[in-house]
Formats: sequence, C-alpha cells, structure tokens
Amino acid sequence: MKNNKFLVSILASALIFTATSCSNDYLDVNDNPNAVQAEQITPELILPGAISQAYRTQAGTMMQFGNLMMNSWAGNSYTIAGPYSREFSLSSVDNTFYRGIWENLYPRIANFDQMEKFSNVNHKQDYYIAIAKIMKVYYMQYIVDLYGDAPYSEAFMGQQNTTPKYDNDADIYKSLILKLEEANALMDAEDEHAEVPASDIVFHGDMGQWKEFSNTLMLRLLVRMSKVTGELATYRDQKLTALATRINADPANKFIESEDVTVNPGYSASSDDQMNPYILNWARNASGQQVSNYSVVVVSEHMANSLERNRILNDPNYAKFNGITDPRKSRLFTNVASVDSNGIPFTGLKGVRQGNVPGQPGVPVNNVNTSKLGIGNFAGGAAVGTWDDVIAENNERGGVLFSIAESNLLQAEAALRWPAIFGSIPAQAKFNNAIVANGAWLGVPTTGTATIANYLIAIASVPGLGWTGTNTQKIEAIMTQKWIALTNINPTEMFIEYNRTGYPFTPMATTAQFPNKPYRLVYPNSEYAANSANVPNISSAQVFVKNQYTPFWNQN
Repeated sequence: MKNNKFLVSILASALIFTATSCSNDYLDVNDNPNAVQAEQITPELILPGAISQAYRTQAGTMMQFGNLMMNSWAGNSYTIAGPYSREFSLSSVDNTFYRGIWENLYPRIANFDQMEKFSNVNHKQDYYIAIAKIMKVYYMQYIVDLYGDAPYSEAFMGQQNTTPKYDNDADIYKSLILKLEEANALMDAEDEHAEVPASDIVFHGDMGQWKEFSNTLMLRLLVRMSKVTGELATYRDQKLTALATRINADPANKFIESEDVTVNPGYSASSDDQMNPYILNWARNASGQQVSNYSVVVVSEHMANSLERNRILNDPNYAKFNGITDPRKSRLFTNVASVDSNGIPFTGLKGVRQGNVPGQPGVPVNNVNTSKLGIGNFAGGAAVGTWDDVIAENNERGGVLFSIAESNLLQAEAALRWPAIFGSIPAQAKFNNAIVANGAWLGVPTTGTATIANYLIAIASVPGLGWTGTNTQKIEAIMTQKWIALTNINPTEMFIEYNRTGYPFTPMATTAQFPNKPYRLVYPNSEYAANSANVPNISSAQVFVKNQYTPFWNQN
C-alpha cells in the first residue's frame, strides 16, 4: 500500500503545474490531443504530489533557515571552511537569500488552488476541495509571514494574468481565514455524494482529523495576530470567539490532540527519490551513506548550553536553565565528551558558537568533539541498531507538518491571552502536554531519572521555563518550550514566533553585521525579473527595521 501511494505521488508530481506567482506557463495547455489537459487532472491525482513536494521545501530549505536563524544549529568548521557565513553575518539578505522558500512553495500553492477550482457540481470533490483549501492556507501563511504583501487574488490565473498584483498581507490573512471556514463548512456538510479522498497521504481520508488540523491552523493564524490593534484586533477577537464556539459546541470539532500531522506518500529506501526528504537531507541516503549535511550540522553553543543546565557558559542570560538538564538533549543531538565552564569534564552536548572558527572561543578543539543530529529526530524511541534501522523507521513515520506539541502550546497561549474566550482550556495542562508530546516524538525514556516527568517537576517553579510567574513570564516559557519542540521539526515556524514575541533569548552570531534578526525576507530575483511593475522594491537594510514592509502583525 505504501509503495502504491508513492507511485500515485510520483505520477501526480509529473502532472503538476510548476508555477510561481507570476509564471507565464501555469496552465499553459496546448492543443495536442495526446497531451493531458488541465481539466482532466483530477484532485485525486494532484493532492499527493502537491503535499509531498511542498514538504520537501519544509524538510530542506526551511529546516536549515529556521534552525540557523534561531541559533539552534551551527556549522562544523572542521568539515567546511566558514560554514553558513552568509546566515551568520546577515550581510547579504537580498533577493537570492533563501529564495527557494518562495520559488518552491508558490507552485504547490498553485496546485492546491487548482484543486480548489475543480468542477464540483455533484459534490463528489467536497473533501478534496476542503483539503486543498487547508493546505493552501498552511503554505500561503508562510509566504505572508516571511514576506508580507504578496500576489494572491491574481496569483493563480495563468496566461490570463502573468503579472499579478501584490495584495495587502492583512487582507490575505483574512482570505485565508475565510478559506478555513469554507473548508470546515464542506466537511461539516458531509454530503452523501462526497468521495472519501483515497489519495490523502496525511490522514488517509479521515475528515475528522482534517477538521482538527483546520481548527488548529485557524488558531495559529489568529494567535499570530496577537499584537494587532484597531479594526484588526476587533476582527481577530470575533474570529477567536467563533472558533471557541465551534470547538465547544461539538465534540467532533477540536484541536490537534492525539496525533501529529504527518505526510507520508509511502517513503522507502528503494531510492533517494522515495526517501523521506528529512532524513535524506540531514543524515543518510537510500544506500545508508552519510550525506554531507550530517557532518556539517552541529548543535550551536547556545542550544547546547540551554539544554545543558547553563554549565557550558555559566552566563546570566541562561540563568533559568541553571541546574536543569533537559532529557530531550541526547535525542536532539549526540552526546560527546565535553567540559563545563570551569573546565570540568562531562558527557553531554558540545556545540559551536555561531560565527566562530577553530581557534576562537566556543569552538571545540577537534572535529570529534561536536554534537551532531541525534537519533531521536529520525527514529523517536524505536529500537534501532543500525542506520538502516533508523532509515526504515524515519520512512515509516513520515514528515511532520504540525505537531501535537505546537498545537498544545498554541492552546496554552490562547487561553492565557484571551481567558474570556478560551476559559475552558486548561492552559497549564496544555503547556505540560506539549512537553510530554515532544518527548514522546523524540523517544525520551519514560523510566530512570532523565524523564519528561522529572523535567516537568524541575521546571515547575522556574519562570520563563515552566508554568509559573507573571503572564509575560509564561509567554516566555511557552516560546522557550516551542523553540525546543520545533527544533529539527519546523524551526521556521519558531523563527516567525520569535519575531512576533521576542522570545526566547537568541544571541546573534559573532559575525553578525546587524543587531537583530531580519523581520522578513526580500522577494526573490525571479519576481523582480518577471513582475517588476508590481513587486515592492525592498532593500536588504529595510528587512532589519520595522516599517511598512514588515508583516502586518509585527509592525507594532
């Protein structure tokens, strides 16, 4: 069954339209009677390829971007000279900087848009269209959150409009929320003619789980708007109230609780093309050989010190971590022989200070003594003896789109910020559940002393790390735990959250030429070449200050 699903995905990928926001070949169908016509490509064929190809960007480009921006990863300068120098210095955040996010997500969003517009007079496509709307929102939100204004209302018209206008980002957000409401209405209707989506590589046709995903995605959009004022704040609160009413009115409508949202078209080690792109990018290929990124990526000194009870640096900025060893550390990154700030040896994490090279502070004395990506990222708690076992387990569990941990932390924040709306949500329980869920995904042992249960006891009275103190300190704790939970899963999401809240404390690389991280990215050069009349002219310097180009939810 898994291999069959993968073949369906490959077929769909071959048929999928490869369009950017201003492409001139989107839906460019000629008159060859033997060619596949656009209207003949059904949602069933489009769906698996669109989802799996979009995830490749998330598991590759966005994984690297987010972990480097959040100072979770560093580069092993023993393996390659000056690794990630561009990301650390931030000297050239220009129209080539991580352009793959825009250029690889937009074609997939176009695929979901085409599904959404498919003829559905008999309601057979209801569920496919609902899924398309949800996935369109999922990835379009990242375009807005990373770029601000973007082509949307005219973006998917093909030859009818090859130079689409740029829509206001707040208006796009409202449209995305409407898309989720439309998806929910289609699913709630349960039309008797609606076909179960057989090519669904996420929930395998379980529309109840798609409702949970839609509700949680709605919550993410609205929580992202936590700082807006005026009309937007009124709109946000109205939508939050409607969402809470939906959740409370019907037990079938809830948030993601019991199952991570994962994509799996039938990953296998038959070839690199059929591998889970997550492990293929960062650890091993189908032959079991180590890929180059595995030797380049190491834990940052910042992350290592945070997980290692502040004993590597003994820095007051990390005081909340004092004496607390996070049991997730050896699942996220490998243990090595290390020394603390007093020169006392221990076995644990050893990272590299972002921006520094051998001979400078914060760089281990040799290549062996660096912590690399841990087995827990790929195999969880499965019993694995070889990398072949790890590959098999990772292919089996697929790639994460939305984790239980993130869902619970969103709920905790919503209950904390808007108790009059989400008073029925037990915020502290959701906070703790998130940490438990993340530990389970990483395979943290449930017996012994280094358990999540003991960790929760240890942090319970620590402001900024556990659920205690002022509301501001609890927001800091939510963001700190979200940082850890989304590391090596969806770190670009955490980078966006960091820009929204300012938490957790995240030092700049030693080579950084700006005092802060960028608030947005620059539109790619493909836009300036093909849609120059409409694309805003953003300079590299402008992304480091808040201005009219900053995503709307972060301009205050």
